[in-house]
Amino acid sequence: MEAHSRAARPLLNDAAAPTAGNPNGDVPLVLFLDYNCPRCRAEDRTIQQALKHDPMLKVVYKHCPGKRPDSKFAALAALASSKQGKYEAFHHALMAARGQLSEFDILTIALHVGLDVEQLKRDMEDRAIESVLERNCALARELYINVTPALVLGDEVISGVLKTHTLERFIAKEREQAKRRAGSPTSAF
Repeated sequence: MEAHSRAARPLLNDAAAPTAGNPNGDVPLVLFLDYNCPRCRAEDRTIQQALKHDPMLKVVYKHCPGKRPDSKFAALAALASSKQGKYEAFHHALMAARGQLSEFDILTIALHVGLDVEQLKRDMEDRAIESVLERNCALARELYINVTPALVLGDEVISGVLKTHTLERFIAKEREQAKRRAGSPTSAF
């Protein structure tokens, strides 16, 4: 699936999408995730290792909750936590949780990472946050992503959980291809 199409702009340039790693990184990796997806939690460990070993990696998080109970609530809460400057801590705490997260679990985790839970609930009602989820899920459909976790790296959509060394190979391959594209005399077209 070619991600450098019409989808490339909203895929990489949505100011509402939380990011990790190097904001000016040379390789953007987009992760479609659902906090109540056990495979997403496993993939997050791989992503964290890649970020630790690659100072030029940028990760863009695209919350696209599935049908699991409270997945949408978790995604809304995570996005709303950005308003309090606590997205990263909250994201990691949600990913570290075991089992299916209920609303109670999500709000308890929010409290433990220092979020003002009442403010979080108010922020979750912001239509702009709901709109982010809608855009993310529409983008996933456009890219034929129907399962989480899904990674978009360059022109490739990768579904499922990767081992760290496999992800690092994909990143190295994309970095090399990006250099070739940048050096191509037709890269402006």
